[in-house]
Amino acid sequence: MRDLGVGFRYLLKGQRWVARHGKQYGFGLVPGLITLVLYAAALVALALWGADFVGWATPFADDWSSPWLGLFRGFLTVVLFALGLLLSVITFTAVTLLIGQPFYESLSEKVDRDVSPDGTAPESGLTLGRELWISGRDSLRIVVRALVWAVLLFALGFIPFLGQTVVPVIGFMVTGFFLTEELTAVALQRREVELRERLALLRARKTLVWGFGTPLGLAFLVPFVAVFLMPGAVAGATLMARDLLGEETTEGGAEEPVAPAH
Repeated sequence: MRDLGVGFRYLLKGQRWVARHGKQYGFGLVPGLITLVLYAAALVALALWGADFVGWATPFADDWSSPWLGLFRGFLTVVLFALGLLLSVITFTAVTLLIGQPFYESLSEKVDRDVSPDGTAPESGLTLGRELWISGRDSLRIVVRALVWAVLLFALGFIPFLGQTVVPVIGFMVTGFFLTEELTAVALQRREVELRERLALLRARKTLVWGFGTPLGLAFLVPFVAVFLMPGAVAGATLMARDLLGEETTEGGAEEPVAPAH
């Protein structure tokens, strides 16, 4: 359970790092603002036309008597919007990182240099186009995994009591895991750590991951918060990546380096 606290401290350390580097923080807000506008438009559309979609998708209920028809479709509409909100939280990071790839790559490198004993940072040596391709490909793979979980949790949400208590908790833990994967990927891709190995590293320290990603996922539910936390989240995830790989870190870095998972 100690790792939960360590993960949360990485989140706070990342926010403190960008607070000390105002210029980097300012540029980091732009990709998040662009993504926020796109997602807000999608959620507004879902709120306006979600009921119509549910009605189209459930023709078998057209002949149901009142109030069962309204209750059934009203419940499905709420669940549909909740699912859309969950997916927006899960995918917001991936889309924002893709849009802001050049900046976040630069920010992560600066964090590495700032906390590295020798003042250096790993470099991928890849062109921007190649980095965008790898980032987009891996993000798509993660989104597919997240969608599978979202559909499963959506189905489990119909189970009485569990669907209203246990399932939402699991949902936020899953969201926290995938958020952390996306954020640590910025630093780990520069170190040529492939997606499969990244997932293995995170699974080996699940409580650390949940301590970092779950509070972040909860915070992302508040409008505009995700935009302002993204630069610091990338910085904190870079510090966590160094911990996962057992890299030596100066003041403000890793709590307790561990050997990389194999």
